[in-house]
Amino acid sequence: MNEFLSISPEVQTALNANKPVVALESTIISHGMPCPQNVEMAQKVEDVIRQNGAVPATIAIMDGKLKVGLTAEEIERLAKEGLAAAKVSRRDIAFILASKKIGATTVASTMIVAAMAGIKIFATGGIGGVHRGAETNMDISADLEELAKTNVAVICAGIKSILDLGLTLEYLETKGVPVMGYQTDSLPAFYARSSQFEVDYNMQSPEEIATTLKIKWDIGLNGGAIIANPVPEDAAMSEAEINQYIDQALKEATAQNIAGKNITPFLLARVSELTKGQSLKTNIALVLNNAKLAAQIAVCFQ
Repeated sequence: MNEFLSISPEVQTALNANKPVVALESTIISHGMPCPQNVEMAQKVEDVIRQNGAVPATIAIMDGKLKVGLTAEEIERLAKEGLAAAKVSRRDIAFILASKKIGATTVASTMIVAAMAGIKIFATGGIGGVHRGAETNMDISADLEELAKTNVAVICAGIKSILDLGLTLEYLETKGVPVMGYQTDSLPAFYARSSQFEVDYNMQSPEEIATTLKIKWDIGLNGGAIIANPVPEDAAMSEAEINQYIDQALKEATAQNIAGKNITPFLLARVSELTKGQSLKTNIALVLNNAKLAAQIAVCFQ
């Protein structure tokens, strides 16, 4: 086994017994939400996965190890670390391990560690993608490259609406990454249930998704898949409403020269302020919803 991989006893037992396991990222805990909401959210997400028949495996880097399955104490430690924790994508993993710093994993790095551990199903909020203005700044998330080559399915509420949805879909198509909508033809736009863009396939059940994933990997089509799951109706925001706040936050980020890995945490926090906390409530609701679907898919995948 990889000397840097540390799998919790609960997760290892489930993997050994071929029981369903769902991977969870940790950047959403450290960078996506304030404390204590982040702790409460992380605990609720794990509870939802267990209630639906699977074992949760929250992933982070701590004490020079790739941790798969954090304890409640480790989740709280990461939550309190907040923005001081390193935001770890593929390029950062080796450095954070060597320096023994605390690192919160993004979609890309969570996929990498999940694959190392043998976990195929991963739940998150929304994926990274092509940023608005990428035609001049070339800001494209490493999440997309990882989806092109790592055999892990990502259950999400679509592409984060602070990004350029159209360009992101074009990039994914080029890389051969299928975008499956769960009971929807429209691509969910994170805070909103729909957008002007269509998904590749409208999947009607967790069983259909699990079967499709099995076939994809069994015939040697390497790379991940996106299962886009709309936020519940009672928590959703309208696309027009959220876009006006995103546009304002983007202008402020430009004025303050905020870019790179700092842009997404800034935009999420600023949008939460502009919506007077509604976007945070929506974020929590969609993460819980994705965790439920991911557990159901994981159960069918076994």
